[in-house]
Amino acid sequence: MYYEKKAVIQHQKGIHTRVAAMIVQKAHEFNMKYQTSIFFRYKDREKILANSLMLFCSLRIKAGDEVWVIGSGNYAELVVEQMVAFLESDFHLDNAETISKVDKLLQDNSFTAEQIFNSMANGLMVSDENDLVTIFNPAAEGILGIPASAVIGKKVYDVIPNSRLHLVNRSGIPELACKQLIGNSSTITNRTPVIIDGQIKGAVAIFEDISALEKVTWELQEIKELKERLQLILESVQDGICVVNKDGCITYVNPAYLRIVNQQYEELVGQNTKEISPQGARSTVLSSGKQILSNISQKSNGVTVVANVNPIIVDGELTGVVSVVKDITEVHSFMEKLNHISAKAEYLEQELWRTKKPNRAFEHFIGRSGKVLDALAMATKAAEGSSNVLIRGESGTGKELVAEGIHYASVRANGPFIRVNCGAIPTNLLESELFGHEKGAFTGAIRRKLGRFELANKGTIFLDEIGEMEKSMQVKLLRVLQKKEFERVGGEVTIKVNVRIIAATNRDLEKMLISGEFREDLYYRLNVIPLLLPPLRERKEDIPMLVEYFLDKISRELAKPPKSIKSDALAVLMQYKWPGNVRELENMIERMVTLTEGSSISAKHLPSYLKEELLLEKKEQNNFITDDIVLTWNEYEKLIIRLALGKYGSFNSAGKALGLTHKTIAAKAKKYGIEKTVSW
Repeated sequence: MYYEKKAVIQHQKGIHTRVAAMIVQKAHEFNMKYQTSIFFRYKDREKILANSLMLFCSLRIKAGDEVWVIGSGNYAELVVEQMVAFLESDFHLDNAETISKVDKLLQDNSFTAEQIFNSMANGLMVSDENDLVTIFNPAAEGILGIPASAVIGKKVYDVIPNSRLHLVNRSGIPELACKQLIGNSSTITNRTPVIIDGQIKGAVAIFEDISALEKVTWELQEIKELKERLQLILESVQDGICVVNKDGCITYVNPAYLRIVNQQYEELVGQNTKEISPQGARSTVLSSGKQILSNISQKSNGVTVVANVNPIIVDGELTGVVSVVKDITEVHSFMEKLNHISAKAEYLEQELWRTKKPNRAFEHFIGRSGKVLDALAMATKAAEGSSNVLIRGESGTGKELVAEGIHYASVRANGPFIRVNCGAIPTNLLESELFGHEKGAFTGAIRRKLGRFELANKGTIFLDEIGEMEKSMQVKLLRVLQKKEFERVGGEVTIKVNVRIIAATNRDLEKMLISGEFREDLYYRLNVIPLLLPPLRERKEDIPMLVEYFLDKISRELAKPPKSIKSDALAVLMQYKWPGNVRELENMIERMVTLTEGSSISAKHLPSYLKEELLLEKKEQNNFITDDIVLTWNEYEKLIIRLALGKYGSFNSAGKALGLTHKTIAAKAKKYGIEKTVSW
C-alpha cells in the first residue's frame, strides 16, 4: 500500500539537528512497529528515506515549509497520518528513554570538521585573508612531505614556494584541475576562494597525488601498444587461433582460423564449445585444466587439423583455453604412408635385434637323417606353391627355421616374413596385433597401428603356436584365410591382403578337434600341406653333426677358441632323450663352451643331471618293481615325479602326463628335492 500527505512545519526554529533526530527516531519506531517505510519529499528534490539523519538535516527545512510524507506498507495511511501530526507538533519530549535514544542518535551521527578533514584521502590546505595557513590535514602532510607544525600560521608562499593559493585569495577566481609538480610528486589541484557575505575570507586548496595514476597511465599505454602489436601478429600468422573463455564461449578467432574451418567470424564468436563440440579437445581442457597436444580431428567441412590446446591460467585459476590449429589435409596422405613405413621399420628393427642375419632356405636346418631329409623335401615342394602349410613338431624341433626356409625358397622371398607367436600374446591383444587398430579404438590406442597381416602383404606370415589361439580369434582368422580380407579393430574399411600363411604347433590338433577346442574348418584351411618335424630323440644320428655345428657357431659368437668333444661325452649325448630337442642341445653346448676350461669337452664336463638321469633310468627300469622288494608310497611317488620331469622337462608337461596340476608337481618336486630338467 502507498500513501502520502503534506505536513506544514509549525516549530518556530524549523527542523534543526535535535528535531531531525527526534523525527528519525520516530520513523524508526513506526517502521519497527508497523513494518512500514517512511520517506520525505521537500520542494522539488528527490524523496529521501526517513531514517537518514544526515540527509534530513541537509534539507534545511524552516518554519512554515511544506514537507510531503510518503508511506509504503500495509499500514501506510495510519503511519503517515501519525507522522504528519508529529511534524506539525512542537516536538516536545518528556520521556526520558526517548530523549536518551535521540541523544545517542545525535552522538552517533555527529562529526567534527576536524574529523572530516583528517579522514580525507585528498590533501587539504586552507588560508585566511592574510594568506596564513589555518588548516593542513594529514593527507597534505603525506603528499607534500611537510609536517603541519611547520606550515600552520605561516604564509602560503613561504612554505609552498610554487603555490598559487594566495593568488586565488587575491583574485577570487577559482583554479580547477590544475596539474602541479611538488617535489617528486605530481598533483592535480582545485583552488577556490572562501566567500562569505560577498567578501573573500581566504582560499581552499584540495589536491591529490596522481603520480601512481600517471605511472599506471603510462603502463596502460605500453599495454595498449603491446596489445596492438600482438593483435597484428595474431592477424598475420598462418596458424588458426581460437580463444574460449571459462564458460566455453568462443571470444576470439583469427583470420587464419576462419580460413581453415571455412566459416565466418559471426558464425563462430559467441558459440559455446560445450554445445557444438562437447567431447572436443577445447571442452576437455576446460574440464580438466590439462593441455592436449597434437590432437588430430576432422572439421565439419572435411578439413583435417592438428591442434594444440592449452589452458589459460591467471592467478592460479582457469580462465579459458587457447587452441592453435594447423591444416594438415594436404599432408594427411603422406602421414598415412609414413605410418605404414614406420610400422615396417619398427618391425624390421625388432627383427634385427632378434637375430643378426636372416636364415635363407634350409641351410641352417642341420641334419642328414632320413626323417629330416623327408621333411625338407616336403618343405622344398611346398615352397614352390602358395598353399597354406601346417608344421607339426615338439618344442625346439626347428619349426620356425623350416617356415623361414619355405618363405625364402618361394617366389615371395622379396616380400616380408612376419612372425607371430600366438601363445605369447594375450587374447585381448591378439586381434589388434594381427589386424591392427584405428586411433581411439580402445584405451591406449593413441595412433593407428598396422597389424601383422597388413605388414605381411605380398609376403608370408608365420603363426607359431596356433593351437594356443582362442576360438573367438579362430573365427576371425578363418575369414582372412577364406576371403583374404579383414578390418582393423575400431575400423570400418575392409583391407584386402595377399599373404601366404604358415602355421605351427606342438599341440595334438586332432584331439582338440574332438574336444571342441579347435575349429574343424580352420584346421582344414591350415592343414593343406602338413609337415611333421621329428624330435631329436628320433634322429639321434644327427646329434654329432649338430654338436659340431653348435660348437663352431657358439665359439665364434662368444669369441672363444674352438673346442672339440670327446667320444665319451658324445656317447652320453647320444643316449639322452632330449625333451627340449635341438634347442636344449644348443643351450647345453653354449653352457659347456662358456664354462669348460681347455680345448675339449669330455663326459665329466657334462651337466650332472644328464648323467644321473641315464643312470637312474637304467636303475629304475631294473628295480622299479620286483617280486621281493616293495618300496614305500613316498619312494614310488618320488620315482614317478623324477621320471616325469626327466622325460618332459617342465612342471606343466609332467603334470599333464600324470593328470596333475603343475602346482602339485612343483610342490612334490620341492618336497623330494628334485630339479626339473630344463634347457639353460
